[in-house]
Amino acid sequence: MLCQACQKNQATTHIKNIINGELTEKHLCPECAAKQGYGNVFDHMFDIGSFMSGFMGEPSFALASEKRCPNCGITLSQITKGGRVGCARCYDVFYDRLLPSIKRIHGNTYHTGKRLKKPQLASGENSAETEVKPSPKSEIESLGAELQAAVKAQEFEKAAQLRDRINALKAEQGGNI
Repeated sequence: MLCQACQKNQATTHIKNIINGELTEKHLCPECAAKQGYGNVFDHMFDIGSFMSGFMGEPSFALASEKRCPNCGITLSQITKGGRVGCARCYDVFYDRLLPSIKRIHGNTYHTGKRLKKPQLASGENSAETEVKPSPKSEIESLGAELQAAVKAQEFEKAAQLRDRINALKAEQGGNI
């Protein structure tokens, strides 16, 4: 099909407009399309090089200059690809980059754990397993994490109960938490 504007070149750009329910079509060659302001719409949306690097991976020179853990030698891209750190020192080396992921996955950046049990004494004293109560602050934080999970799972009755328990603990402490 020939360009409707110049009637010389092959039309490669096809424009359809619907205005007030009326359809109009234009068939233009690349030169006439550019003159009328219908250039390649993808030229301004993103850089094709950065788009393709997402599929092809980073160039090898970028990997060579990437920060490595001095203890195990793993890079951040290897951690994100494999989903595991190489050693305990990786947490210090990549702290700023790992912290948001840890917060998103676990809800906290520190371990709250379960209620602790008193250790049994060798002499047999106090052999009954009794639980040690966690500090009110850690209990509130733990309940807060449970509350967020309940809201996310849309378990609103459970969330209301957790909210009430948190408020009661805060009231017991007089708001000094």
